[in-house]
Amino acid sequence: MIANPPAIPWHRRAVLMAMASLAVAPSFPLDAQARAATDPFALGIASGDPSGDGFVLWTRLIGPALSPLDAASIAVRHEIAADPGFRTILRRGVTPARPESAHSVHVEVFGLPPGRSYWYRFHALGATSPVGRAVTVPTTNDRLRLAVSSCQHWEQARFGAYRDMIAQQPDLVLQLGDYIYEQSYPDQPSVRSFGAPEPRDLAGYRQRHALYKTDPDLQAAHRACPWVVTWDDHEVLNDYAGLANRTGEPIAHFAARRAAAYQAYFEHMPIRPSLWHGMSAPRLYRAVDWGDLASLSILDTRQYRSAPPCAAPGSARNVRLDGCADAATPSATIMGSAQERWLDNRLADERRPWTLIGQQVFFAPLHLDSAGRSTFSDQWDGYAANRDRLLRGMARTNVSGPVVLSGDVHSFWVNDLDGSVGRPVAGEIVTSALAAASPPPGRFGDALTNNAHIRYSDVERAGYVLIDVARTRLVANLRAITDRRRVDSQVETIATFAMDHGSRRLERA
Repeated sequence: MIANPPAIPWHRRAVLMAMASLAVAPSFPLDAQARAATDPFALGIASGDPSGDGFVLWTRLIGPALSPLDAASIAVRHEIAADPGFRTILRRGVTPARPESAHSVHVEVFGLPPGRSYWYRFHALGATSPVGRAVTVPTTNDRLRLAVSSCQHWEQARFGAYRDMIAQQPDLVLQLGDYIYEQSYPDQPSVRSFGAPEPRDLAGYRQRHALYKTDPDLQAAHRACPWVVTWDDHEVLNDYAGLANRTGEPIAHFAARRAAAYQAYFEHMPIRPSLWHGMSAPRLYRAVDWGDLASLSILDTRQYRSAPPCAAPGSARNVRLDGCADAATPSATIMGSAQERWLDNRLADERRPWTLIGQQVFFAPLHLDSAGRSTFSDQWDGYAANRDRLLRGMARTNVSGPVVLSGDVHSFWVNDLDGSVGRPVAGEIVTSALAAASPPPGRFGDALTNNAHIRYSDVERAGYVLIDVARTRLVANLRAITDRRRVDSQVETIATFAMDHGSRRLERA
């Protein structure tokens, strides 16, 4: 295994300052008499990270016109029921929404029976939230329907694909990053505006997340079923790698900016607070396993990266590499040593029929030329030794149904992942952007000719992937939206791939 890069004091201090605000005791008394002039639940509600006996519930109280709530700590009551009409209420509780956490609330629920649906709602400031649905994971089960999404740019597209996703009734939504975008692209068509400059501090990132949470289709998708989320780069800054960044910001400044972006992300996502509290840095890699059917490992391939290959010190941009030897450096890592050990241990102990790994960027080799020398630096090609180690872990005989789930590149791909002797190890499914512009023409070269392991590619359509997992077969439908400018646009399956258990290869169905 590789070692993590040396700790950077500025980074540690910046993260500690941001994380401390999430764990601190209330600095104000509860404002029991406060009432809201507008809907305090205008950002919606969500559930996430389900387990066999519980889940996490989320909301954030907001003031008029998406302004931060001007109040001390507010008591937020939650109810969990066995039915959507709340005739049988199973749990009640109160959680303080604190100003230092932007009046966000994360409720971790434990001790419920497995394999059931539950309904929840919040009460605060004289108002009641909409009703959402959460689930506990079955102990023994024979099916999982998983919707996989990535990349949603507020200005470039509507979020109407979520309407089709909800209609498919997934058990779980897996969001693989770029939930928000920090920057505008003036050369791209725009359907609506951020209405604010690029965020650089905590207030700016909070405002950007709040804007996203006003989208009615995104809100409805969060209410419909639990989500599992991880970040990529645009939640902070495009193409950043660890603390290296594209704008040349000094480490001290960028560390503070990244810490602010991480805090705002947590404040707006249904993530278990136990992953963050009491830690010197936020941990987002984790397991959300689906009973005895499928393991689901969620990775963070941004926070722990080594310096990008063949780049100036402190610089990170997704560039074309041509014969860059640094990309094969054995000590280079896209995961960091702790996360890599964690995942390797999970693979060593795997007993479930299916092994799903959710992560952000293109995993398979993607040669941009016929000689196989040109690749992109921001993908796993820039950290090839780390990829080889993970492939060896997936090649274990006890790992019988491995599939890597990826996003980032605004296009659909299905890839074979082969080991060092050319034998199939796993399959990769890359979902397109749910709502963002397509890559420029020619960006990937003649990909199918230059990469025999690539089974399918569509670089023009946006959408998501719907995966049905059964004991003996996994089926993935690539669902594309016809017109990303319209919320009511048609969504259709443009390709279907399947893997029989034990085959390790995705085949066109």
